[in-house]
Amino acid sequence: MKFSFFALLFLSLCLSSIEESRAQEKTPDTLRQLPTASVRAYLRTQPYLQLTSSVGLIDKELLNLQQGTTLLPAFNTIPGVRMEERSPGSYRLSIRGSLLRSPFGVRNVKIYLDEVPLTDASGNTYLNSIDPSTLHNITILKGPDGSLFGANSGGVVIMTPNGLQSNPSTTWGIRESAGSYGLFHHHLTGNYVVNNKYNVGLDYAYQRSDGYRENTASHRHFIQTAQRFKYTEKNELRFIGLYSSMAYRTPGGLTEAQYAENPKQARPAAGPNPGATQQQAAIYNNTLLGGLIHDAFLTSHLKHVFSVFGSYTDFKNPFITNFEKRYEHNYGVRSYFSYTGQFHSNFTWQADAGIEWQQSKADILNFDNNGGVQGKEQAGDALKNYQHFYFVRFSGDLAKRLNIEAALSLNYYKYAYKGLFPETNDQYQIVDFKPTWMPRVAASYLITPAISWRASVGRGFSPPTAAEVRSSDKIINTALQPETGWNKETGVRWQSSSNRFQLDISVFSYRMQDAIVRLSNENGEEFFTNAGGVKQRGVEAAVSAWILQPDTHRFINGLRLSSNFTWSHFRFDDYRDNGNNYSGNKLTGVPGETVVSGMHILFPKKFSFYLQHNYTSSIPLNDANTAYAKRYHLVQSKLSWEKSIFGTTRLQLFAGIDNLLNENYSLGNDINAFGGRYYNAAMPRNYYMGLNVQL
Repeated sequence: MKFSFFALLFLSLCLSSIEESRAQEKTPDTLRQLPTASVRAYLRTQPYLQLTSSVGLIDKELLNLQQGTTLLPAFNTIPGVRMEERSPGSYRLSIRGSLLRSPFGVRNVKIYLDEVPLTDASGNTYLNSIDPSTLHNITILKGPDGSLFGANSGGVVIMTPNGLQSNPSTTWGIRESAGSYGLFHHHLTGNYVVNNKYNVGLDYAYQRSDGYRENTASHRHFIQTAQRFKYTEKNELRFIGLYSSMAYRTPGGLTEAQYAENPKQARPAAGPNPGATQQQAAIYNNTLLGGLIHDAFLTSHLKHVFSVFGSYTDFKNPFITNFEKRYEHNYGVRSYFSYTGQFHSNFTWQADAGIEWQQSKADILNFDNNGGVQGKEQAGDALKNYQHFYFVRFSGDLAKRLNIEAALSLNYYKYAYKGLFPETNDQYQIVDFKPTWMPRVAASYLITPAISWRASVGRGFSPPTAAEVRSSDKIINTALQPETGWNKETGVRWQSSSNRFQLDISVFSYRMQDAIVRLSNENGEEFFTNAGGVKQRGVEAAVSAWILQPDTHRFINGLRLSSNFTWSHFRFDDYRDNGNNYSGNKLTGVPGETVVSGMHILFPKKFSFYLQHNYTSSIPLNDANTAYAKRYHLVQSKLSWEKSIFGTTRLQLFAGIDNLLNENYSLGNDINAFGGRYYNAAMPRNYYMGLNVQL
C-alpha cells in the first residue's frame, strides 16, 4: 500500500542526477507545462522552494486530468487534505482531520475566491455550489493560519476562477461529457480580452446525475463571471459574480447489515420514522454571490487592496423528521495595505496590515415534512453572526536564502439569536466570545539552491458555526465553545534545477482544546458538543517527477509520476461523555494512512493516459472506536486525444473509468450516527466519455 510512494521517491532521487545532466545537453520538445516553481500565497507570489508553510497546489493541468465533474479526486492528491462524497452533490472537505465536526460541507477551513470569502460570517461554506470546470487553480495552505485570513483551525483554500488567471487570452470553449447512472455535464466558457486592459470571463455549467443509490438524483445550474479592468498600468478593478441553483436527493446512512444486504437502498423506515425515499429527503440550494476588488499601487512601494462582497442563499432541506428552510444574507469588506522595502542590497522586506469584517443573518424555519411537502410549524429562529479581525504581518528575505515571517491577528466573534415560533422573542440574545489573538512565526532557509528547510509555530481558533449552534435538533446550543490550539510544524523541500523533480515533507503536532464533535439522536438529528483536548500528530509527504521529460522523439513522449502519503496519529486526549471515557481513542472520521499516486503518460499523436490510485486505511466511525469503515483501493483512469482542426481550433476526446477495481466501499460516512447508520455506499465501477472544443 505504501510501495507506490516510496518506490517513486527512490526512483526520483536515483534518476534526478542522470536526467538533469541530459536536460542540459538538449532542450526537449515541451508538450506540457512542468510543475510550477512559484505559488501565490500570503498576498504575493513567492518561490515554491522558499515558502514558510505547507502548501498544496491544484493547477489547471491537474484539474484537466480528472473527470471534470467533481473536485474530489484533485483535492485528494494533496497530502493532509481529504474530500468525501456522501451522494452526488453532497461533499465534505477537511484539512488535517476537521471531519471530526463536519456533518456535511466544510468546517474549520476558510475558503476564498480571489479576495472574496466564500466562507460566510457564520462559518458555513457552500463549496458544492461551485462547478469544478470554472476554476483555474486552487492553493491550499494547511494548518491553522489566522495571520491573514481570520478564524480557522484547519487551513485556508484560495481559488482562482476562470478569467482572473495571469496573462489571459481570448478563448472560447465547450465541453460535453456523459457517463454511468445518468451523468451529464455541460460547460460553456469564454474569455475575451480588450486591448490588454479589460478581460471578461464567462462560464455556464449544467450537471445532472441519477446516482447509484435510491433517492440520489441531482442537478445543478451554475453561472459565473470574473472580470478584470486594468485602468492604469498599476491599478485594476476585479469583479466576481456567480449564481448556483442546485438540488440533490439525500439517501441517508445505512447500518452495516443494510449496507451488506443492498448498498443501493436509501435509508429505510425505522420505528416511528419513515424512510428517506418516502420523505423525499433532499437539499435545494440557490446561492447568489458577488464581490468587487480594487487593487492599486499608491506608490512604487505601497499597495492597497480593498474588496466588498455579499451573498444570498435560499436553502431547503426536507429531512426524515422535518422540513427545514433557511434564508441567509451575508456581506462584508476586506482591506489591507502592503509595503515593500529594501535594506542595502541583500535584504528585502514586506509589511502588511488590514482588516476583514463580515456579518450574516439567517432565518431558520422548521416544519413537518409530509412526504417532501412543507407541513405544520415546528420551530423557527433568527440568527445573526458577526466577525471581524485585524491583522499585521512582516516578512523578510536575507540574501535570497533566509525567509522570516511574523504575523498576528486579533479576532472578534459573536452571534445573536431570537425565537420566531412557536415562541416569539422581540429581543436578540447575544453570545459574545472574548477577542482571541492568533500569532504565527515562521522561517525557511535554503540549505542548497535545491533544498530548503522550514519551520513554523501558529495558533488556531475556530468558533462554532451557525449550523452547529443551531443544528437539526432545533435547539440553540449556547454552551459550545471555540476550538483553539497551537500547531508546531517543520518540513523540507527539494526541487531540481530544471523543476522536473519535487519533494515536500512536513511533520506537525497540533494540540487542540475544546474540539467540537458531532453526535446524533434517535431521530437522526445532529447536535454538537465540546470534546476536550485532541492531540494531532502527522506526517505529510508529496513527490512528483517527470521521469521522461516531454519529447516527441520517443514513443513514450513523456512520463510523469506523482505520489503523496499522509500519516495521521490523531487521538482524543481528555474526552468523557455520558459516563464514557474516550480518552486515547482514535479521532472519529479520520483514516490513519492514505496514499494517493498518479501516472501521466504522453504518447505520439497527442494521446495521453492518466491513472490515479487512492489507498485509504480503515476509518473509525464513532468516538468509542467500536465501528470502522473498511480500507479501500480506488483506481481511476482517463484516456485523452487532442487534435488541432480548422487552424487554431483544438479538439479533445476523452474517456475514463472510475473505481476501476469495482471496490465496495463507503465514502462520506455519517460519523457517530444513531443506530449504527454510518454507511453511504459509493458507486461501483462506472464510465464516462466526452469532448472538449477550444477556439
